[in-house]
Amino acid sequence: MVCQDKDLLRELGVDFDYMYVDLLEDHEQDTVLNEIERWNPKGSFPTLVIREKKSIVGFREEEIREALKE
Repeated sequence: MVCQDKDLLRELGVDFDYMYVDLLEDHEQDTVLNEIERWNPKGSFPTLVIREKKSIVGFREEEIREALKE
């Protein structure tokens, strides 16, 4: 599986945290899913949260690049 979102963020020199939610313990997974649903009610992945202001669901390169300029 190619992680285009991580590759793009590395290319742009952006510091980021990335979690494999399915590998978390149950209580940790619940906490993370609740946070994700705050930004993305469908709870789908990947969900990128940029500067606690904007979320982007899925790999949308141009949208990610634009949001990082703001």
